[in-house]
Amino acid sequence: MTAAPDIIICDDERDLREMLKEYLEKRGFEVRLAADADDLEARLEEAEPDLIILDINMPGRDGLTMLRTIRATQDIAIVMLTAAGETVDKIVGLEMGADDYLGKPVDLRELEARIKAVLRRRAKDPAPQASSAVVTDRVAFGNFVLDLDGAKLFSGSGDEVPITAMEFRLLKLFAENRGRVLNRDQILEHAHDRSWDPYDRSIDIRISRLRRKIEKNPQKPEIIRTARGIGYVFDPPN
Repeated sequence: MTAAPDIIICDDERDLREMLKEYLEKRGFEVRLAADADDLEARLEEAEPDLIILDINMPGRDGLTMLRTIRATQDIAIVMLTAAGETVDKIVGLEMGADDYLGKPVDLRELEARIKAVLRRRAKDPAPQASSAVVTDRVAFGNFVLDLDGAKLFSGSGDEVPITAMEFRLLKLFAENRGRVLNRDQILEHAHDRSWDPYDRSIDIRISRLRRKIEKNPQKPEIIRTARGIGYVFDPPN
């Protein structure tokens, strides 16, 4: 049996680290966390990983400095994270030996795809599997099934769960973007309703109501999770 790929996530943003860890562990990766360069060096002393996700902008020694340090002695796959628009850092990082680059805010599905692609190129990952994000006319998640054609939601026992037209549009949007962080502007644009006010918290209120219908514990959501400071991500347990 092939061992799960070991990944170290090095980023000074705690919420982002933990979100990436939770997402990747669900998909079979072993994940260790580091908050800065010192933490990363400590993790590397424990065991050499298959891949490092390395943020460029960190206090103290930044990601490019750590990339140079690691490349001087070790040939570990490295995917760099950087804020949008930092083209120069991207080019420098790739020239210094980064295997790939991804901008923030991070698209979780894209990150997973890039990780697998890098590992395949280094002959450490099996052939790619079909994406689980393909949307059909019926989308299963958790203990529910969303009927896209009939605009209905059913429980695992087959009973219809009453939802409003807006709640259906929200679920459809999330199902079509499984694993992708959506900010409030994107949700407003693609699941628009004339009663929405872009200047208030109506999106949060509607998602809160929807959670009460589909989450085991709405206070600790597992299906529609909050990406702090960004928006929401639809990432139901398998």
